[in-house]
This record gives sequence, C-alpha cells and structure tokens, in this order.
Amino acid sequence: MLLLVVGLLATANGCGEEGAAAGAVVRVYVSAPLRGPEAGAGRRLCAEAREQARQGKGGEGHELRVVCLDASGDGGAWTLAQVGANARRATEDSAAIAYVGEPEAAAREQSRPIVEAAGIAELGGLSGREAVARVVRAMEEGDASQPRDAVFDAFGR
Repeated sequence: MLLLVVGLLATANGCGEEGAAAGAVVRVYVSAPLRGPEAGAGRRLCAEAREQARQGKGGEGHELRVVCLDASGDGGAWTLAQVGANARRATEDSAAIAYVGEPEAAAREQSRPIVEAAGIAELGGLSGREAVARVVRAMEEGDASQPRDAVFDAFGR
C-alpha cells in the first residue's frame, strides 16, 4: 500500500503519463566528474546549467531545477559504473525531462542508451548554459503539458 501511495505521489508531482501540471517542478540532470583532474570542467558545466535554469522557465511556468551528479570514480576520472548509475538515477525520476551528458563523448556513449530508452533526451557536448537554454526552448515550443516529450521530440534520437 505504501509503495502505491509513493508511486502515485511521484507521478502527480512529476511529468509521468498524465503530464505535468502548470507550474510543476521539472528536472534536468547533469552528469560530470566533480572530483579529480576533470573536476573544473564538471563544476563549470553544473554551475552554468544552474545559472541558466534560474533565468527562465519553460512552457506553462514550470519550475526548472538542475540536479548535478558526480560521474567520477575513486581515481577522480569518470567511470563506466558511475556514468551508468547517474543515467539510471535520472530515469527513476518522473520529473526528469533531460540529461546533460558528461563532457567526454565516450562517457556519453554509455549514458545515452539508458536515458533515451526511458524517453529522456540527452544533450551533450554543450556548455551547461547552452544545454539548459535548449531545453527551455523545446519546452516553450512543444507541448508544455508534456515537457519530457517536448524535449525528447526536439533532441532525442
């Protein structure tokens, strides 16, 4: 019974099958190394994404939040295991509408199939600012009641 209630609440607050109500919170996940030699680039990617998210809302006044996930392993560089775990975490969030992939193209090759199988578009090879700006534009131009679908339609493979 408790699982049923939790599932219903997650769907009501996110953008599941019923869509997202006007003003709902939607999330963009950013995965990048936040420790080790690649940490500077990862932190910059997250900071830019968060700053851009504060500047605008996408369609129907959705509140856009950025969740930054560390893709680095024990050695500080990104690892396949951590990249996969980050991608799976994004797919488990009914409010996730986009995934800004890791700065390294090889890492994005690992996360892309996971998030796209869940209908979440992956944007990679962009600054955090540009990635979130594109997400906002896709939400504004698409069906605002279905922000995940709007973003996927604009950028999914």
